[in-house]
Amino acid sequence: MPQVTGAEETNVRVAARVRPLLPRDTAQNCCSCITVHQKANQVVVGTKRAFAFDLVYETDACQSAVYDGCVSQLLDGCMQGYNATVLAYGQTGSGKTHTMGTGQSVGEGSEEEGIVPKVIRNSFRHIEVHKENIDFKVSCCYLEIYNEDIRDLLQPGGRQDGQVIAIREDAAGGIKVSGIHAETCGSEEEMFRCLSDGSVQRTTGATLMNEQSSRSHSIFTLILEQRNRKCDSADPAAAVDYYVTAKFHLVDLAGSERAKRTGAVGSRFKESVSINSGLLALGNVISALGDPAKKGSHVPYRESKLTRLLQDSLGGNSRTVMIACVSCADIDFEETLNTLKYAHRARNIKNKPVINHDPRQAQLAAMQDEIESLREQLQRANGGPMLSMVGGPLPSNEEVIELSAKLEAAEVRSSELAERLAAQETEGEAFRRCLTDVYSAVCQHLPAIWEAAEGQSAAAPSGRRSLTTVCQ
Repeated sequence: MPQVTGAEETNVRVAARVRPLLPRDTAQNCCSCITVHQKANQVVVGTKRAFAFDLVYETDACQSAVYDGCVSQLLDGCMQGYNATVLAYGQTGSGKTHTMGTGQSVGEGSEEEGIVPKVIRNSFRHIEVHKENIDFKVSCCYLEIYNEDIRDLLQPGGRQDGQVIAIREDAAGGIKVSGIHAETCGSEEEMFRCLSDGSVQRTTGATLMNEQSSRSHSIFTLILEQRNRKCDSADPAAAVDYYVTAKFHLVDLAGSERAKRTGAVGSRFKESVSINSGLLALGNVISALGDPAKKGSHVPYRESKLTRLLQDSLGGNSRTVMIACVSCADIDFEETLNTLKYAHRARNIKNKPVINHDPRQAQLAAMQDEIESLREQLQRANGGPMLSMVGGPLPSNEEVIELSAKLEAAEVRSSELAERLAAQETEGEAFRRCLTDVYSAVCQHLPAIWEAAEGQSAAAPSGRRSLTTVCQ
């Protein structure tokens, strides 16, 4: 089971970003209905409705300001082993995709470069600075939720082995997506290519409110594994403290919309129904977690695949920032008000981010290093190419035999550890299925339990005995 350390409780941070009036707004003689008080971090809708947030950005705020205020600290924490999430939320056409930077690629240093490209660039800059002391492995995956179906944007044709994409829980209770492809990237250029290829595959369409409306929710995930080279590979147990892994989820939600205003018909209308259903489920989760009156109540994560995927980000193991994107046009007054209400409520959500250690992976990595070291020593002993680089006298036959024995033993231990890891994962999957069956059985018998309790409500002791009998 992955170990976690350094538990802390922190609230979801919420920022509000107001987009300026667009040409279509001015063509309809719209005026601004929002006032931003930068020093007080307040957004006032109309004349009376004021909302306070952790950060607010006016219509003239640049992309760099949003990144520096909302994301840079999350990336620093991710490099320490904390999971992180940035979530763009709001109505259609409010600037979510523009803020996240997944719509189109722009050159480095451009004022239009969004959050995702900046995260990629700064991640590899950090790696470049620390690569002498730390081994990094960086990979990414890119998926979308379209009409409640999860699609892999990096493998749009599906996996060759036919594995179905499914949402699972790992042994520590974290959410993972099985069947999704994670592309290992050795440079920022490779990751930008993944981002570009995936963005091209994402489902978009034109509506009356947005010429390039996102018709799906997308999640671009950067996976970072790092191991300190100072770790003593001869002691795999010590490797736990030097091996950390973290995920950075960058979520671009499709915007809420009304068919009357977007002109959606046919397949576009079906998409809007699915989008609004997912956002409604997300709103229910935010209400359950953020409303003090509902503290301790059931959190409906399973109402949609979107909320299931965001389970760690909202109320779980992640440092999360929600960016509420709103329009200042008075024609969007009601949608803007609803967005700010949910965003303000999300400030009460408490997460428990922790540094993620995976001792099994650490031991495997240490074993692999030990095997590689023994192979180099054996090659040097046999007078191979390594001899010219290392130099020194040739070892004796006894030393060669000893190195060979160590190499063989290390390979056996590595193989045994891999087998144990696979067996534990299989056992965990079977246990989860068993729990799911038990949960379904309990839900099936709850009406009978309730009826038995209601039938004996006049006599409380008798009712409790009857309820006990039914439960048995």
